[in-house]
Amino acid sequence: MSTSFTQLSLAPAMISNLFDLGYETMTPIQAESLPHVLAKKDVIAQAKTGSGKTAAFGIGILTQLNPRHFGTQALVLCPTRELADQVAKELRRLARAQNNIKILTLCGGVDMGPQLSSLEHGAHIVVGTPGRILKHLGKRKLDLSTLEVLVLDEADRMLDMGFHDSMVEIIQYTPDTRQTLLFSATYSKDIRTLSKRFQKEPVEVTVESVHSAVHIEQHFYEIANKDRVQALKQLLLHFQPSSCVLFCNTKQRCDEVKNELAADGFNVLALHGDLEQRDRDQVLVQFANGSCPLLVATDVAARGLDIKDLGAVINVELAFDPEVHIHRIGRTGRAGQSGLALSLCAPAEAPRANAIQELQQQTLKWEDLPEHRRLNSPEHPRMATIAILGGKKDKLRPGDILGALTKEAGLSGDDIGKIDIFDNQAYVAVDRKILSLALKKLEHVKIKGKQFKVRSLGR
Repeated sequence: MSTSFTQLSLAPAMISNLFDLGYETMTPIQAESLPHVLAKKDVIAQAKTGSGKTAAFGIGILTQLNPRHFGTQALVLCPTRELADQVAKELRRLARAQNNIKILTLCGGVDMGPQLSSLEHGAHIVVGTPGRILKHLGKRKLDLSTLEVLVLDEADRMLDMGFHDSMVEIIQYTPDTRQTLLFSATYSKDIRTLSKRFQKEPVEVTVESVHSAVHIEQHFYEIANKDRVQALKQLLLHFQPSSCVLFCNTKQRCDEVKNELAADGFNVLALHGDLEQRDRDQVLVQFANGSCPLLVATDVAARGLDIKDLGAVINVELAFDPEVHIHRIGRTGRAGQSGLALSLCAPAEAPRANAIQELQQQTLKWEDLPEHRRLNSPEHPRMATIAILGGKKDKLRPGDILGALTKEAGLSGDDIGKIDIFDNQAYVAVDRKILSLALKKLEHVKIKGKQFKVRSLGR
């Protein structure tokens, strides 16, 4: 099968933009599903995280969009705000070849006010979480009567998070003539039931969900439960990954692991469902911009987390479900890069290890823990994060902050990293060696003619 985008009936501008974005050939999920999506058929697709499914439905949506009609023509439902933001960002990149395409993100955890204002001006595509979408529908601020395409992204995770009834209620606001695209990591009984109820003769697409051993190097270590955190420290000191997600099964375990690592000098943050939205944003920003190399997370919190070039994944505890294990380790070794996945296993977790082996259809690689080397405290990462008390509402853009640090404050652009801007906050990564100087300069420099409060995050 040819995997070139040129074989599809796409506008030349779309194909040109795809090449500019580095989309040279289709991934398996794109090659299998896109012809059906473009033919306006309902599709139920099974694909692992990072398989390119956003482009699979995004190209389909944008191809049949009418830019002159400002009614909502496509709705993408996602389980978390992080995934919704990631999907919206990718859709905006894909839409660069078309003029005046408005994509709106509607998620919980943020003020409804700005969302209501944006809705008044209409949007071609809405991306959001079920709870917040339902609130806007209840207030009659979101109209789905002209919807052409409905996408249920990571539908299995939405069901796991208790969104079944919300999804059903939202779908009842949409026309029966819509195209429904359902993407799920697993084909559970509940997913089948959802598809049967809301899809019309869907085309079923499945791509290999087990990760190739060529790209992801897996190591398993048998440990006593009481030695789990000590074993984790040994792995971190031995492998010294540049960035690493440490998976735990519960929020409480996340906090325990994070606190024990931090007490030993590791630069680490935790991500779980109990965090306020602003705290979640700050954690994700610091991890993504290289200010904090270690992130302890639960599966639900990490769903939709897309960090490029993730050095390693460590399963502090084995997942209860072998499919979840596959998704955890799939966060490393993306886009053909090599990845590293390390798993700790106490005797009580042996049945879980056996289930993983059975699903992967390959013998697990059991090893002794690397010898504990006497090292100094873990090194701090090169970058640190500065928080600026101003954001999109103050019309701040990345160029404004970069200009303030380089032109106004005289700092080198080589010392400045990723810049993230939210509604009321902005974050900039700077080389740790100039952190104090950058803070001092920003306290006295005006950005867009205004002085903003600044502070450093973390250590």
